[in-house]
Amino acid sequence: MPSTIYDVTTWTIPSSPSTTAYTDIGAIVNSIIADIKTNQPSQASKPGAVIYIPPGDYSLKTRIVIDISYLQLKGSGHGFTSTSIRYNAGNTSAWHEIWPGGSRIRVENTDGNAEAILISRSGDPRLSSIELLDFCLDGVSFTPNQNSYLNGKYGIRSTTATDSLRIRGLGMVYLEHGIVITDADALHIQGNFLCENGNCIELIGSGQASMVNDNMIGAGYVGFSIFAENHFGLIVSGNNIFPRGKSSVHLKNCTNNNISTNRLHAFYPGMIQCEGACHNNLIGSNHFLRVPESFPAMTGFNNGLADLFGLIQLNGSGNTVVGNHFSFDVPSANITPSGATPTMVLVKSGSNNYVATNHTAANVAVHTVVLDGSTVNTKVLDCGTTAEFQALSGATYGFRATP
Repeated sequence: MPSTIYDVTTWTIPSSPSTTAYTDIGAIVNSIIADIKTNQPSQASKPGAVIYIPPGDYSLKTRIVIDISYLQLKGSGHGFTSTSIRYNAGNTSAWHEIWPGGSRIRVENTDGNAEAILISRSGDPRLSSIELLDFCLDGVSFTPNQNSYLNGKYGIRSTTATDSLRIRGLGMVYLEHGIVITDADALHIQGNFLCENGNCIELIGSGQASMVNDNMIGAGYVGFSIFAENHFGLIVSGNNIFPRGKSSVHLKNCTNNNISTNRLHAFYPGMIQCEGACHNNLIGSNHFLRVPESFPAMTGFNNGLADLFGLIQLNGSGNTVVGNHFSFDVPSANITPSGATPTMVLVKSGSNNYVATNHTAANVAVHTVVLDGSTVNTKVLDCGTTAEFQALSGATYGFRATP
């Protein structure tokens, strides 16, 4: 069998020998994938291949399309550096470096497609065991200004079901959408640096038995840090999620998932949102820090939510919120609506939710737990004083104040 290890810097496209990885890495990778298909035609023996991207600065003009299983696309360095700081810093002529490094792919998309990497295949079985490792996808700039988080570019997008997709050790910066995965099974997103993107991680359609852990994440005020819909058995843990996403973790119609041991830092309410029919989820041992926007260029922007929305808002039944720490340090003049008492946990709907042993440290008076009048049989234990608990008319509950 021919070699299953490829290097983008040494590959030549037979029909276009002048094209190199530096002029269009997308065309090079697509040509290599075509070669893999030619060399591995047997249904019974398809070991796949490794495509290596050495450290370098590569232009991507043609979208990469991955439609084979068992492919590893691997670089040597996520190369992240803050593009936002550079664009807002003024004169940077004396800086040591001003652009991302490592195995850096500049997402230029002159072919008219939005994605740097599209994962898609029709027919059976679904794509399996694709690994994207240790390189940088750089969207270069936003429009109409560098603080808009908009440019229409996607880093990685799957549009058909996948099994055991692994995304690890990547850097992504200045993309409107970093990672968008459809119908994932056993997806693992780990150890990536996904910051200054409009949206960072979006898990759409449905999914099961997946993990998002140990990532550095920071989305724009218009987008999601981590979003998942119709997911079962998702673990979100060990992530350090920075401002300024419109939420830190957003679940929609998700059941039996675990959000734990994350450090969440936000400029807005609605840090964890459980929307729709979210049942039997565990939110535990997370650290929440809510402070006001600190960057002068962005002080006029927010996610549109008031401080009555809650740092956590629950919709659904049988959920557990336990052992979390809330640090709330917002000047009273910045609280919306004016004069309101901010809410840490709002149980907005559902029955048999359990909220216990959460600790709040705040610079102003807060409601640690608020129950909507429609909620049924909520248990609230050791989450603050009687004055810090609020149950609206109609709610049924059991309550025990912190001793």
